[in-house]
Amino acid sequence: MTPGRHIVFVVALAASMLLSPSPVLGVGTWMPVAHVAPGPVSLMQLLSDGTVLAANSSTSSNWYRLTPDLSGSYVNGTWSTAASMHDTRLYFSSEVLTDGRLFVAGGEYGTGAARSEVYDPVNNTWTPAPVPLSLLNPANSSPEAGEKQGFYDSISKILPDGSVLVAPVGAINVGGTLIYYPALNTWSNGPDFFRTGYPDQAEASWVKLPDNSVLTIDPAGTNSERFIPSLNQWVNDATVPVSIYSSIGGEIGPALLLPDGRAFFLGASGHTAFYSPSGTTNPGSWAAGPDIPNGQTTPDASAAMMVNGKILCAVGPALFTNSGGVVQYTGPTTFYEFDPVANSFSATGTPSGGIENYPPYVSGMLDLPDGTVLYSRFSTTLRVYIPDGSPVSAGKPSISTITENDDGSYQVTGTLLNGISEGAAYGDDAQMNSNYPLIRLTNSAGNVYYARTYNWSSTGVMTGTNLVTAQFTLPAALPAVGTNSLVVVANGISSDPVSLITPLALRLTPLVGNKKVALSWPSLPANAGLESATNLLSGIWSSVSNGVTVVSNRFVLTNTLGTASAFFRLQLH
Repeated sequence: MTPGRHIVFVVALAASMLLSPSPVLGVGTWMPVAHVAPGPVSLMQLLSDGTVLAANSSTSSNWYRLTPDLSGSYVNGTWSTAASMHDTRLYFSSEVLTDGRLFVAGGEYGTGAARSEVYDPVNNTWTPAPVPLSLLNPANSSPEAGEKQGFYDSISKILPDGSVLVAPVGAINVGGTLIYYPALNTWSNGPDFFRTGYPDQAEASWVKLPDNSVLTIDPAGTNSERFIPSLNQWVNDATVPVSIYSSIGGEIGPALLLPDGRAFFLGASGHTAFYSPSGTTNPGSWAAGPDIPNGQTTPDASAAMMVNGKILCAVGPALFTNSGGVVQYTGPTTFYEFDPVANSFSATGTPSGGIENYPPYVSGMLDLPDGTVLYSRFSTTLRVYIPDGSPVSAGKPSISTITENDDGSYQVTGTLLNGISEGAAYGDDAQMNSNYPLIRLTNSAGNVYYARTYNWSSTGVMTGTNLVTAQFTLPAALPAVGTNSLVVVANGISSDPVSLITPLALRLTPLVGNKKVALSWPSLPANAGLESATNLLSGIWSSVSNGVTVVSNRFVLTNTLGTASAFFRLQLH
C-alpha cells in the first residue's frame, strides 16, 4: 500500500448480496474464537511455543498473545497483553527468526518507518535493532520513493543462514535491499534487484521456492526475477503471461507455494498465474491460471495454504478511482477455496455467516498447528476456518530421533520438519511465514502442551529426504511425571507420534546410618532403573543394582561405589 491510499467504501447491501457467493459442499467451515482479543487485531504471527502473537490493527505499538487451552484449542484459548514495541507501526516487515524471536522493521504508518526491533517471547521484551544511518537515513530523501528513506511497508524473507532480506520501499539507492543478522544484531547492504527503479518491490509478493530461491513479479508489470541465496544475487526470470498487478493502484495479491512445487500468484487484476521452477538459476516457466470468479480481485488480501492442499482466499471488488482521483478499496469481502488439482475455485461461507462489508485488505490469516486457519479483520473478534478433507501426505513430517542435550533441552531430527509451504500469505504489508517445526505433546490425561523450538537447521520448504534438526525445551506447565505422545507439526500437518518420558523431579534425602541416601521422584514407573556416573563429562553411565532397594517412589541407596560423590539419573526401559 502507498501512504494515504486506503479509503473504505461501504457498498449498498443489495449490491453486496449479489456478490456474496453461496457456499458449496466440499469446503470448510468457520467457528468464532470464544474470547475477544484485548484490542483489534491485524497481523498474526505463530510463535515457536505454539502461542499466537497478534498486532493491534491501528497505528500502534501494542501486541496481544493467544494461548490455546489444555485441549489444544485456539477457539477456546485465552488472550493476554504482550509487551509493547518501542515504535508504533502499521503495515511492516515481520519474520520469526530461527532462535524463536520475532523481527519487525518499518511501518507504512507510525514512528518506526526507518527502525527495527526484535521481540523475545521468553522474556516478553523488545530490543532495538538499530539500522546504521549509512544504510538508511530517515533525515534524507530516497531516490526511489519520493519521500524520506525508510522501510515503510517493506517485503521481507528469512534466508538459509537465518538472516533476513528486506526490501525498503524508500531505500538509500535505487533497487537497494538490506540484510539483518540476528545473532549479531547488525545490518548490511543486500544485493540490488535485477531491475531497478521505482516502485521496485513496493507492492510485491515474494514466495520461497524449494531450492531456497525467492520469486517475485516486478511491480507493476509482467517481468519476474529471483533471489539466489548461494549467489547473493537477483537474477532475471521468465515473463508472466497475464497481468497480476491491478492497472489502478498497482496492487497485487498473495503468492503461495503449492504442494506440487509450483508457485501460485493471486492477482489484484483478477487474474492468477502459476510458476514452475527450474530448480537451477535458469528461468522457470509461467502459465496463466483461472481467473477469480465473479470479477473479484485480491488488491492486498490474505490467503492461506491449508493442510488439505487447497488455498483459502479472501477476495473483493476491483479497485477504482472516485471523482477526485482517489483509489477506492471496497467491500464486501468474499471467500473461496482454490483447488490446484482441480484448477478451480469453490465458494465458501463467510466468517460471520453474513455479508462482510469491508475490503479484503483488512483481512489476515495464519496457519495454526492444529490444522485450522486463524482469521482477523481489524477487529477484536477472530474466527477459525476448519478445512475439510485430510492433510496432504506429501507434507507429513517424520521424526528420526530425539536426543537430550547436556543442558536438559532436546534435539529432534527428521524430515520435512519445515513443511512444504510457508503457510499463509499477504504480500508487502504483512508477512506471517510459519515454515518451522513446532513440538506438540499430549499426556495420558489428554492435555496438550507445546514445547518451545529454536535453532532449526533449515529455513526452507519441501526439504525432501534431507535430515533437518531443531532444538526444543519442554514447557514449564508439563507435569513432572509421565509418558507423553510427541509430534512435530509443520503448518498444521503433524508427524506420527513418538513417546517422550517427562524428566522426573529428583529429590535427595540423607538417611541415618550405614551411608544411605534416598533418591526419590514424585512417582516411580515400574520399569525404572538407576544409573550412575562419577564424571558428567565422560558421558559414561553404569547401571546401579548393588546396594539399591526400591521403596515406593524412591531408590534407597547404600554407597557401594567406593567414591565420595556420584551423579545419578533415572533410566526407563
